[in-house]
Amino acid sequence: MDRAIYTAMTAAEAALNRQAVTSNNLANSSTAGFRAQLAAFRAVPVNGDSLPTRALVAASTPMHDSSMGPITHTGRSLDVALPQNAWLSVALEDGSEGYTRNGNIEVDNEGGLRVNGRPLMGDGAPLTVPPQSYVTVAADGTISALGAGNDATAVVPVGRIKLVSAQMSELRHGDDGLFRAATGNALAQDETLRLNPEALEGSNVSPVHTMAEMIANSRGFDMNMKVIRSADENAQKANQLLSVG
Repeated sequence: MDRAIYTAMTAAEAALNRQAVTSNNLANSSTAGFRAQLAAFRAVPVNGDSLPTRALVAASTPMHDSSMGPITHTGRSLDVALPQNAWLSVALEDGSEGYTRNGNIEVDNEGGLRVNGRPLMGDGAPLTVPPQSYVTVAADGTISALGAGNDATAVVPVGRIKLVSAQMSELRHGDDGLFRAATGNALAQDETLRLNPEALEGSNVSPVHTMAEMIANSRGFDMNMKVIRSADENAQKANQLLSVG
């Protein structure tokens, strides 16, 4: 069998993987704070008795685009936009912490603050506010609450959001869309970070660029499938000639 089938197969597989990553990026083009994933691959030369004229494709370490998304003023008191390399801490089921840049904070029926259904972390514990209270967030992450029917002067601080600072290379991406510390330990709070209240950072995915990338991935996959079909047809023709001989 022609070895071109194997080299084209690895290239077609890489095109499928790139398409999966690109599709996920496009699906999250409207997700607040989303970081586009970059598909990384490398060529692996095939060493043997013949000339080194062939190379396979192997997946490399996945990366993410760390550029900032657009900041939009929403006027919602629980929306926050984070500066570069800043992350919100959320509690996970196993007791560890996950990190996200999605600043769309919500309050559940019991007064717990959540981001995408995950409890928002404060100083060592998830944050809670009095039920039915009006909640505001200060630039330093301090959460203040005004009880229903109370005078405006009765605003009291109820906690402070845990903000951490980390480069993208210091984190690893999970299947749930959250990031974890590469060391496996919880990151320390950064007291110097400041939020942009009543604003949200959008996704850094460009829908137009991503659509063009999907088309290129599809064409690359088709080209490699044509190589596989051509190699298979050549092998069939060769077998016919050998049987005639």
